[in-house]
Amino acid sequence: MADVNRGNRPLSPFMIGTYYRPQMTSISSIMVRITGIATLGTAFLVVCWLLAAATSPDAFAVVDGLLRSFVGDILMLCATWAIWYHMLGRLRHVIWDLGYLVELDVSQKMGWGMFIGATVLTIITVLVV
Repeated sequence: MADVNRGNRPLSPFMIGTYYRPQMTSISSIMVRITGIATLGTAFLVVCWLLAAATSPDAFAVVDGLLRSFVGDILMLCATWAIWYHMLGRLRHVIWDLGYLVELDVSQKMGWGMFIGATVLTIITVLVV
């Protein structure tokens, strides 16, 4: 049996920082996961809004008032950014799965493009809607 010495090795969530220098590809990958979870939370809010609309006018007034408040506006703005970012991240992975643009320099530029693209698309969404 191999001597693995697990006690002295850092676990992967703790590697960023002391043991591992963050790179654009790793940060953008982590952000895709975070925005996926945020998108799930946004879907939950939309379902709550629809259920409140189907339940009673009072329940709808409470949920709709929350989502139309300043806090709700900020939440929906962040949710819009998260949805765009997650969509761009999935698109990037489809491109990588096809074997294109996997060079390190191009991958780093795609990571920056995801952050910038999600921000621009969010601004366009806010201006159009």
